[in-house]
Amino acid sequence: MKCLVIDDEATARMIISQLIDTHKELNLVGDFSNALQAIKYLNQNQVDLIFLDIHMPDFTGFDFIQTLKNPPNVILTTSDRSFAIEAFEYDCIVDYMVKPITPERFKKAVQKAENAKPTGTSIPEKTEVNSDVNKTENDLYVNIDRRLIKIDIPSIYLVEAKGDYIQIKTFEKNYTVHSTLKKIENKLPEDLFLKVHRSYVINTKHIIDIEDNSVLIEKDVVPVSRSNRPELMKRLNLL
Repeated sequence: MKCLVIDDEATARMIISQLIDTHKELNLVGDFSNALQAIKYLNQNQVDLIFLDIHMPDFTGFDFIQTLKNPPNVILTTSDRSFAIEAFEYDCIVDYMVKPITPERFKKAVQKAENAKPTGTSIPEKTEVNSDVNKTENDLYVNIDRRLIKIDIPSIYLVEAKGDYIQIKTFEKNYTVHSTLKKIENKLPEDLFLKVHRSYVINTKHIIDIEDNSVLIEKDVVPVSRSNRPELMKRLNLL
């Protein structure tokens, strides 16, 4: 079985790797200090089993699992017993090992993984990952308070830059993310979104009204810079 180790502690990764080496049925193909690095790897590769820590920077092991469409079997490795009940709400989690892990306990977990129904590994559509904003074909994943939040891209009508943060406005909710307007602009489909001002990207499908130097989207009046106005006019299919 091809397997990964994901844990922010170097010592923990080393111990799990050494235990894996004692089992000829396991083939360690990578170890990562955070979930974001692992997602990058899984965009291009499939594995059969992941040894996953729960408490990690950026987002938790549970957040990581939720980004996978068809997660492989997962064995949780943690120092915290309190998540055991939550863990088994996920079909892909086959065991829950509490650190320190003994060879005997590790062997039992591997046997459970071997007996479990295999699943494929899939991240939605070649997700390009950075620390704050991740994009799939129809969804945008944003990292907020160490949780990965999924946003339906067509529901976004406005993105506004506010210093070191951006505010993403949808019909249901607004999201504030530590990122740049340039980063999110690169992840939004060009046929829907247009940068009309140095601080604003709009969804052109949701324009209600337009004046010489501004557009109305929902209840937001958004300024349009002189340099971006020609492209906006081209998009609007004016009579």
